[in-house]
Parts: sequence; structure tokens; C-alpha cells
Amino acid sequence: MPKYEFTVNGKDVEVDVPAEMPLLWVLRDELRITGPKYGCGVGVCRACTCLQDDEEVQTCMVKAEDADGTEITTIEGLADDDELHPVQQAWIDRDVPQCGFCQPGQIMTAVALLNEKGDDVTDADIDKIENVCRCGTYGRIRQAIKQAAENM
Repeated sequence: MPKYEFTVNGKDVEVDVPAEMPLLWVLRDELRITGPKYGCGVGVCRACTCLQDDEEVQTCMVKAEDADGTEITTIEGLADDDELHPVQQAWIDRDVPQCGFCQPGQIMTAVALLNEKGDDVTDADIDKIENVCRCGTYGRIRQAIKQAAENM
């Protein structure tokens, strides 16, 4: 099998996996990083969302070979030691999670949005987020994104 080298949460890794293996399974099964969740496997639910070179991606749709040489950030890589990322802190402050399954993907999407828009984020920008939350905490997600925008 081919070997692929990339950076995950600031650490260089090398994996020996099939080229077509989804990055989600590389992260979860090979590297034991469990923040990204498997939901649908076709990039629709977005529970597996991470950042690849600071761009939002659904890791169930990224092949291992396409991760080679890139930088991947999962929810585990957001905090700076004991200091939470502003989006993570806003999620806690606004009591967003219920079941919590979708929350890593929701947070990573919010981080990508705020990296792009900063404190200029609008309701229309937030409305474009397509992550699925079966518990329906969309109102609190909106509040948390706005709070994080103010704090970033």
C-alpha cells in the first residue's frame, strides 16, 4: 500500500493505507482521532467536517491520497492547550449541544465561516451552513457563532 504524509492538528503523520480510503476512516481508525463523526458517508450531513489547509471539507469525501502533503485540523486541534477556541467557548456559553453527535462538524464549519468572514458574519452567511442537527439547536448555534465572531 502507498504511504501518505500530512499534518494533523500540528503533528506530522504517516499512514500506510489504500489511496481511496476516506480521510474520515484514516483519522478515526488509523490515527484514533474520534472528533469527526460518521453520519451519512456522502458529504451531506457534515458530521465529519474538518479543515484541510484551512478550508472546510467533509472527510468522508476526501481520499487518503488527496490528504497527502496537506494540513488537517480536527476539533481536537482547535484548543490552544487549556484555552478553548472562541467557537468552542461560545458553544459552551450558549449551551448548544444536546446529543452532541453533530457538534464537532458544526463547530468546524463555524470556524471555517468565521475564518472567512470574521466579525462581518451575517445571518445570511449562517443560513448557508448545511450541517444537519437532528436535535434542532440551530437557534443556539446561530447565537454561538455571533458570540464567537465578537470574541475572535
